[in-house]
Amino acid sequence: MVAISLAVTASAFIFINGVAFLIPALEAERGTALAEAGLLAAMPSFGMVVTLIAWGALLDRVGERIVLTAGSALTAAAAYAATTVHSMVAIGAFLFVGGMAAASCNTAGGRLVSGWFPPHHRGLAMGIRQTAQPVGIALGALVIPELAERGPVAGLMFPALMCTISAVASAIGVIDPPRKPRAAATEQELANPYRGRPKVLRRIHITSSLLMMPQTVTVTFMLVWLINDHNWSIASAGALVTVSQLLGAVGRILAGRWSDRVGSRMRPLRTVAIAAALSMFLLGLIDRVGWRIEVVVMVAAAVIAVLDNGLESTAITEYAGPYWSGRALGIQNTTQRLTAAAGPPLFGALITAAGYPTAWLVCGLFPLAAIPFVPTRVLPPGLETRARTQSVRRLRRWIAVRSGEWPDGTPRPGPLARRQRLRRRGRAAAPPT
Repeated sequence: MVAISLAVTASAFIFINGVAFLIPALEAERGTALAEAGLLAAMPSFGMVVTLIAWGALLDRVGERIVLTAGSALTAAAAYAATTVHSMVAIGAFLFVGGMAAASCNTAGGRLVSGWFPPHHRGLAMGIRQTAQPVGIALGALVIPELAERGPVAGLMFPALMCTISAVASAIGVIDPPRKPRAAATEQELANPYRGRPKVLRRIHITSSLLMMPQTVTVTFMLVWLINDHNWSIASAGALVTVSQLLGAVGRILAGRWSDRVGSRMRPLRTVAIAAALSMFLLGLIDRVGWRIEVVVMVAAAVIAVLDNGLESTAITEYAGPYWSGRALGIQNTTQRLTAAAGPPLFGALITAAGYPTAWLVCGLFPLAAIPFVPTRVLPPGLETRARTQSVRRLRRWIAVRSGEWPDGTPRPGPLARRQRLRRRGRAAAPPT
């Protein structure tokens, strides 16, 4: 289930983010302005915003298998349709429709993995699944620019093919996680999680939308920044973007495992937010000065920018529960896609007016603003129970030791008996005279 979810979601993100890798070809072949090309790259994200909540509601009703299969098939159809037209308006329209369909994979893939794993392993499993985005972007950066040298339309054939394969894999291999029927669920399990206190889900949504901006900006403009400002070739720039995304994929797995070990998704998330703000500020300063390590800092910023998604998605499924997690993930991804859709045109215009260093500095303000919203003091139900059990065990062990007993109930020897035992051990270990 993890492998299928990863593959299907990676294919969707090849389509969603693949247009960003067509920007050099659009500039060279059609003379498209950077702001206009950024708007075209944002069309799949705009399409996702429209249908994410609807796909989530459908997911709560019909399950993961149907949603993943239908969404991948419709995304493939839209990508194929975009290759048959030449008007920029028509291409943008099909990209918008494809984004509407690709939203299904982003929601259903996460809930599929979350439903098959217990809380103390869920962070690692979701971290592996969340590598789908950087892996998909890495594949797109490696393949699409090379295909786009024959024309922008040729570059769209790769996501069309990958989404077709994903639709077949979903139809054959996906098994919905075991859940109680809604008729057997309690009133508390069916309750709306957005009406409870504290407002954890809302704070996670705000945090994730703010942390989405560094990810969007680095993914969209890293390639063209390397080509235009540093005179890299298309192949070299695409390879570096691929490496940064693969490093980000490894980082997501480690972040998920980290959250399992500490028993919290939010404490690691706050650390990621702090690191993302610092890396973007450092990139802006170094890029303005013109030091040679600016490319290394860009790679570090791109890696840090993608570490948070698995933590947020895991937390959403845990707080919302099995009967609301589809809609909650839809709302979560909607807030993220709104940021992802607004980022490329806004920062494209900012780069044109003020340059890349200023854009990096402005981008760092978004993760800085996210830090106060991270709800670090609240644990989800599964991890809260586990943490309480561990605390009780530690307390019992401390009481037993202080009361003169070991945790298993056997008497604990007093200070005199311990000293005598140590003396006997010392005489036994002493060498013969």
